[in-house]
Amino acid sequence: MSAAAAAPVKLAIISEGVNAWPLYVAQGRRMFEAEGVAVDVTLTGSSTHQLEQMRSGGYDIGFQQSDHVVRAVETGSDLCIVMAQGHAPELSLVAAKDVKSLADLKGRDIVVDGANSGYALLLRKLLAENGLAKTDYRFVEIGGSQERFDAMKAGKGAASWLNPPFDRNLFALGLGSLGTTTQFFPTYPGSIAACRRSWAAQNGERLVAFIRAFRGACHWLKNAANKAEAITLLPTRLNIAPELASKAFDAFVARPLPSIDAAGVQQVIDVYWQAEGLTTPKGAPEKYMDLSYQNKAGL
Repeated sequence: MSAAAAAPVKLAIISEGVNAWPLYVAQGRRMFEAEGVAVDVTLTGSSTHQLEQMRSGGYDIGFQQSDHVVRAVETGSDLCIVMAQGHAPELSLVAAKDVKSLADLKGRDIVVDGANSGYALLLRKLLAENGLAKTDYRFVEIGGSQERFDAMKAGKGAASWLNPPFDRNLFALGLGSLGTTTQFFPTYPGSIAACRRSWAAQNGERLVAFIRAFRGACHWLKNAANKAEAITLLPTRLNIAPELASKAFDAFVARPLPSIDAAGVQQVIDVYWQAEGLTTPKGAPEKYMDLSYQNKAGL
């Protein structure tokens, strides 16, 4: 079935940034259409909203962190990880001007997307390892990167994880950094694509076509000869300076393609169980992932 004749795949992304570069490439170079699949992209701005809609069928595929899938499955959903979407981003823990250490976050509001998902779980782990209990601070759910940027700029939070270029734009305003995810959690996996197992079973060919196009965009980005065109495909709304875009491209080329495996998912399971204080037996990674569609895509 042609892309024009098929119902579009409903793709949800929580926030934008250079981590979505392969998506911008696949759209700009019409790679999805070349594989015979139409894609409608929705920027949800909230991991909580996105997870709710993924569970109920509001979206077909979602780009998010693996712990969202673990949480969904443990609460009765049939979501599963089907593809690695991006490298683990180097998020900066941006801090208000008067915050000089993790200890300074005691009694303060910390701006997050969702309080019980994504990198908020890693932040809880980090704060606990540095002597702060859950009752020593408050997570304030704001939304995606743009929303958290706006909140930090307005002085509504003492700290927040933020990706480029949002972090650098705040540094330019005098805010500081307490460190990065790469420093604190160097082996934690990056974002993934997930869908419902029931949807995948009924739309296997479309899912494979989607993955083939997206992974094809990743391979295209790995070619240094495509640098100039790749930078033009970054949306102007991201407000990324050319020199930062150039460095981001070079960093992508230098790294292996994004990947996810059982060992990475196991890390996520361990963090989720610790954050939730669960005492029930942990599920095996295969409970939350099905990479057969990525393997069928052949890229």
